[in-house]
Amino acid sequence: MEIEMTCLANEPPARRRFRPSNRTITAFCAVTAATFLASAAAPTPLYQHYQSAFGLGSGALTLIFAAYAFSLLAALLTVGALSDHVGRRPAILTATVINMAAMLLFMTAHSAFGLGLARMVQGFGTGMATTALGAAILDVDRKRGPLLNSVTAFIGLFFGALGSGLLVHWAPAPTQLVYAVLLIMSAAQAVLAIGMPETASRRPGALRSLLPELRMPKTARHSFIHVSPVNIAGWALGGLNFSLMPALVGLAEGRNEPLTGTLVVATLMAGATLAVLGLRRFAAEHALIAGAMALSLGMALALCALSLPSVTVMFAGVALAGVGFGASFSGAFRELLPRAESHDRAGLLSTFYIESYLAFSLPVILAGLAIPQLGLAETAAIYGEAIIVLALISAGVFWRRLLKGGFQNRYPMATPPETR
Repeated sequence: MEIEMTCLANEPPARRRFRPSNRTITAFCAVTAATFLASAAAPTPLYQHYQSAFGLGSGALTLIFAAYAFSLLAALLTVGALSDHVGRRPAILTATVINMAAMLLFMTAHSAFGLGLARMVQGFGTGMATTALGAAILDVDRKRGPLLNSVTAFIGLFFGALGSGLLVHWAPAPTQLVYAVLLIMSAAQAVLAIGMPETASRRPGALRSLLPELRMPKTARHSFIHVSPVNIAGWALGGLNFSLMPALVGLAEGRNEPLTGTLVVATLMAGATLAVLGLRRFAAEHALIAGAMALSLGMALALCALSLPSVTVMFAGVALAGVGFGASFSGAFRELLPRAESHDRAGLLSTFYIESYLAFSLPVILAGLAIPQLGLAETAAIYGEAIIVLALISAGVFWRRLLKGGFQNRYPMATPPETR
């Protein structure tokens, strides 16, 4: 484990006396990160309600989705590395308060503009929190940090989509209750963040770090290039599920059933979570190869489900693709993060998430523009085929690496193994 002792030494005696354990800090950061992702997934089951209530077309929903994605990317490009300079605690606290404001905006939204504004605020807070919380987890637990950073994202998306879908289906006032629950959780986490010990040393350059810049340590560049195709494929799959999957399930099922679409999305996240946990002892290269293959096979199976059509086959394909998504994302984390020093972690995470969320958003926006011309089924087929090709590229790259061997020696870790 790694703690920035210089920062802790500067804390007031009272704070040091009541400082929680490293395990408690890690648990708090992981649960808070999962809450942000759950908040991001919560609106998905409500989109069809918003369509009928506000008279929104598919184009308006695409713009609302784009508002979230591009606001999140703006945060990653500007404040994504800020916690490397001002500390993790101020960044986490600020992001949590921003998420609370977003929940209030969702609860009071009565138009497409209101939803778009809520999504923009939410996206900025999520982008700020993602890197600060991920870096804080690595500060206190270098060994298990990459695993926790992988699994918390999928757990949050799973519970956000499933919980929101169940509340929409059975609970009263779903457009209020879903966000009220998340608001209470975020408020509690903001209070806890105030007393959270700082885990990173402050250093100069905070204002300069706000200038949009992609930061990539030299020791991680080759690995980043190698994991990029399958990382893009996995997040493009996630974007497809969180935007178009309810409509695709309607095609396969022959009727519009929002809860079934929600369950398919939750299945993707459940498969990803199980893969991260099940493959945690596998080498990063092995997880990436297995993930890329499962992702491509699962996507092919899901496309077959559209032509059959069969909801059962759709569930099977999405579950297998989810396993591939989780395995490849976890493998990418374990491949990249050990190659960054403490002062580079938030910057590396920011760049990695910029790529991830571009893959999550841009293909979906292009698909939304293509659907009126090509139709939903044809657009989904092209989308899925691109995912398969990208996943197979990374599978080939890492298979070639394994055959050659010696990659770890040629591209050393940021910290020598014997000092960790």
